[in-house]
Amino acid sequence: MSATEQKAEDPVFKEEVLGQFLGDEKFPVTWGQELEKHLFWVYDDLHNPHPLSPMHEDIGLWTQSCDHMFRRFGTPFATDWIAKNVNGYLYTAAIPANSEFKIDGMELGARAGMIVPLDPDYAKKIGVYLGAVLPTYGEEFADWWYGRLVPEMKRNFDYLEGMLDKQDKLTLMELACLLEDAIDMHDRHWKIHWMLNFAQLSATLNLRAVMEKTHGKIDEALLGRLQNSAKDRNWDSIEALWKMKEEAKADATLTVAFKYETAGEIIAALKGTERGRKFIEERVAPYQKEFGWHAVWSHEFVFPTVYEHMEPVIELVRGYIETNYDYPKTIKVLADDIAAAAKEILEGLKGEGLEEMRVANDINLKMAPLTPDHHFYIDQGANAHVRLVLIAIGKKLVAQGVLDAPDDVIFLHYNELREFMGDPTAMDARALVAKARAAREKAYSFRPRDWIGTVTQSQLDFPYLNLWGFPDKFNRKAGTIAGQFTGLGGSPGVVEGVARVVLREDQFDEVRGGDILVCQMTNPAWVVLFTKIVGLVTDAGGTVSHPAVLSREFGIPAVVGTSVATQQVGNGDRIRLNGTTGVVEILEKAAKPPKSDLFGV
Repeated sequence: MSATEQKAEDPVFKEEVLGQFLGDEKFPVTWGQELEKHLFWVYDDLHNPHPLSPMHEDIGLWTQSCDHMFRRFGTPFATDWIAKNVNGYLYTAAIPANSEFKIDGMELGARAGMIVPLDPDYAKKIGVYLGAVLPTYGEEFADWWYGRLVPEMKRNFDYLEGMLDKQDKLTLMELACLLEDAIDMHDRHWKIHWMLNFAQLSATLNLRAVMEKTHGKIDEALLGRLQNSAKDRNWDSIEALWKMKEEAKADATLTVAFKYETAGEIIAALKGTERGRKFIEERVAPYQKEFGWHAVWSHEFVFPTVYEHMEPVIELVRGYIETNYDYPKTIKVLADDIAAAAKEILEGLKGEGLEEMRVANDINLKMAPLTPDHHFYIDQGANAHVRLVLIAIGKKLVAQGVLDAPDDVIFLHYNELREFMGDPTAMDARALVAKARAAREKAYSFRPRDWIGTVTQSQLDFPYLNLWGFPDKFNRKAGTIAGQFTGLGGSPGVVEGVARVVLREDQFDEVRGGDILVCQMTNPAWVVLFTKIVGLVTDAGGTVSHPAVLSREFGIPAVVGTSVATQQVGNGDRIRLNGTTGVVEILEKAAKPPKSDLFGV
């Protein structure tokens, strides 16, 4: 059945069907349970734009701790979040707070019944608790974060890293226990993630409400400036790179090394001199140890982390030298703008209104750094540490002669790996790995749809969907003007320039100063590119997603959630984007652009 505007009523949600897609020849969908068809499933291009590996699907999905969030806050709109692998890609749907909605998902390689309330009137009753408790999270969470939760997460990382440092001395079964520890810590960090998300939601909703009450309207541009951060782990990482750039520029030997074109050549030149080896030992390696716990796509275990190879660090330093990036100037401009916005929001107010606005914004400013910081400790850090434990296990199995590459373990399912560690003769692991690798590669022949299943208004209203650009994506009409497409205005401004389509980390070094970055999605691993680019266009995301927020911090125009940017824009095309209206125009096609689209291969 094709996507359609039906006027029928969905028998489960008892609402009008706004749209439905149950599969076709181009994108077939296997429905394991009838109830699945009634859910609104969204393609998770925000976190997992690439095909899933078996191990990540089993133990790494963010959906596995969502019942904790819904339970802790007492949400009337959902009680769980279910995941589904469709043609290799991750789709997710919210489970309604409906006692009759009984459906199974998968967690840790086992069937898992999705959490629903026993009380049929739960959704009607529990909302009063959410409304009462949410402001406390907004007011208190920043103190909890810095005083209790960050120290807890650091202790977890210190333990895992200490064990990984001596992995050569550990037995396979000791590493098996460490994997279980890493999984438990991953689960805990993600529970903290959901606490933070709702606390931020509370702070943002309160700021908007007070602004409307005291000023009579909501100024979205001003709110965007106030939700920027000038002191967080992202900026710490950028400052460290800038310091390396300054040191390299001031040293003749390092300057010569960084004149080479590729990271590999630069590394060879650095290793060829005593000064270069000292730079690697004292600057590059410590950077990897502190900031390297992320990959180009931070959630999926397949992608190597910066901790594992220094090439991305070297290329970034080279790029900073090339553009003469000025960190102190950049951070001062941002900090000054946040301070100016904080002053501006108080203008014209007095008495109780002034104090109410001041308190609301003080809470908001305390929460702002937590957006990039939670990526550092959770989305990036937790997943990267699990990957490194898996790789340590893989190295042991390669040394035993039963696997060919350390990352083969990522192409086994969780329980397959455990059985294999217990008895390497129990299965032909090489055959399983080869099959899984081939399946993941074949998945690139499909072009994932933005959504599948059935759309009803209550599902479209699920609060979190704005991160993926819904309901705007669903309501958006197909473009009719050749060479033009639309997304969501993520950061205001208009800019023209050369498009640089980047889909993989090894393409980072192709980005030059003044380029407009076109990509599927960004995460904190991409932050370093923002020091070069003048604009951003993404396939994924909404106005409060990572690429939009970061673009506003860097003051560059951005259009997000287009769904088609990497399909329609070629490398080297000249484009114009309007970060206010969400319109992207292809002004001039490159003569012979290389293929930039991953899908449909």
